[in-house]
Amino acid sequence: MQESKKILVIIQRSNGDVFLSNTLIQSLYQHYKNSEIDLLVNDDTLPIAKTIANIRQIHTFSYRQKQENRWRQERKLISKLFNKYDISINLTASDRSVLYALLFAKHSISAIEPDNGKSWWKRRLLSQFYFFNLSDHILINNLKPLQLLGIRHNKTVIPIKYSNLSGKIVKEKLALRNIRHFLIFHPSAQYEYKVYPVDLRNQLLALLNNLNTPIVITGGKSKIDNKIKKTLPLLNNIYDFIGETTIEEYMALSDLSSGYIGVDTLNMHISAAQDKSVFSIFGPTNLRMWSPWCNQLRKATSRDTPIQTYGNITIFQANMPCVACGNAGCDDKHGHSECLDKINPKIVFEQIRKWHETL
Repeated sequence: MQESKKILVIIQRSNGDVFLSNTLIQSLYQHYKNSEIDLLVNDDTLPIAKTIANIRQIHTFSYRQKQENRWRQERKLISKLFNKYDISINLTASDRSVLYALLFAKHSISAIEPDNGKSWWKRRLLSQFYFFNLSDHILINNLKPLQLLGIRHNKTVIPIKYSNLSGKIVKEKLALRNIRHFLIFHPSAQYEYKVYPVDLRNQLLALLNNLNTPIVITGGKSKIDNKIKKTLPLLNNIYDFIGETTIEEYMALSDLSSGYIGVDTLNMHISAAQDKSVFSIFGPTNLRMWSPWCNQLRKATSRDTPIQTYGNITIFQANMPCVACGNAGCDDKHGHSECLDKINPKIVFEQIRKWHETL
């Protein structure tokens, strides 16, 4: 262990980025004795940030406030955090987040772009830097600061621990419905372009219903979740939990489950980190960076193919030359993803059925 440090970790991206920073954060906490670790995250990722252990304080950045009055928010953050930390670690290469890393700590570490035309000034000013590689998994990118600091890690996703209270609440919900052994089905995502079409989804649910195992449908309270909730089929083994659990309670629910079925989203990464069997339907998302990490094999996948299994992970993709394009839908504006229309629910079910027979 090294002497105590005040550390700021800056994560200005999505829920998945925040969740997959847990290994970095816990490794820092173990290495620096009695360290104080703070986070700076986007406000829409605050719920998942709050579940991470060994965090002293969480600061937030709001894109809504930026639109209303850009400089007011910047002045507030700078006046509050200027030179307050021994070490800052920034996990994104954006100009703003790099400036935060430089301003808020004596020793600044940041991801930067490989393109020298964009990052020349970052290379000169940062104490240490690493290249954010779009061909590397997000976990691997997030662990690069540890290498710069000479801190060892085991290249796994450390699951976030949920509270005893969350575990108790979930067990009570399951007991009320007399559910013991069950599978999770998570149909929603933060963005519509990742959602499996309703007709195919309901065909898959009808097939899963025949397993005679409770299928617990999970989700939050967003517009996408509410839309899905209204279209769920009434089947005897389907249990609707949409809007009934917090993100921490989902962690408990996933931990109690036999496996995860659903789309590529934060919940998938949570279940994979718990070493659950994961069956995930992927659309345009880049597998190199965002495929579920297999702790058993200490790797993810970078290969696009209609069906693949590695360790406890099975991924389904469309057999199309454009897959995976990495865009936010076919129009790259969070629109429809045609590739999801081409994934046959019978093929998805058959893989799940074969696995289910081994339980």
